Amino acid sequence: MTTLIRGKAHLLGAEINTDIHCSTKYYPGRDIDYVAQHAFEQLSPGFAKRFAKGGVIVAGKNFGNNSSREQAVHILRLMGVAGIVAVSFGRQFFRNCINNGMPAAECDLAGVSDGDEIEMDLAGGRVAIASRGIVREVPPLPVAVQEIIAAGGLIPFLKAHPGWKVNETADTRR
Repeated sequence: MTTLIRGKAHLLGAEINTDIHCSTKYYPGRDIDYVAQHAFEQLSPGFAKRFAKGGVIVAGKNFGNNSSREQAVHILRLMGVAGIVAVSFGRQFFRNCINNGMPAAECDLAGVSDGDEIEMDLAGGRVAIASRGIVREVPPLPVAVQEIIAAGGLIPFLKAHPGWKVNETADTRR
């Protein structure tokens, strides 16, 4: 299982509602491939064209707020987003990231600049701005969540583990 993600930082701001910036709802008659080519255009003109596959989106607080659409994560995957680091996430969006195999971590992002090399260590509980020597501690993702992300999301994980169950009082398998 890969728990280490490395990529170039692509900065976005705070309070980003992905329903607006990553949804076909606001592009009538357009498919998700089109939206992926124009994602975040209103916030940062040319963002999708500048985004290099394997990059990491770095955002402020409440990234994905008010977003219950899994489609936003699908579009980010189409763009080639390797992971997302934000000060905080909209809770539904964060869970959609897990359910769709998108690594996400919350931490202080002071000192990060566009183009910096970011390293996310999901198991070790750290985010590093490798190009600046800055390391931030973050709560490590639970092993079960890491396994879901590594499988590519909840559905692929459950297909690969048909007998998997979670004890209601602990994160252990029976």
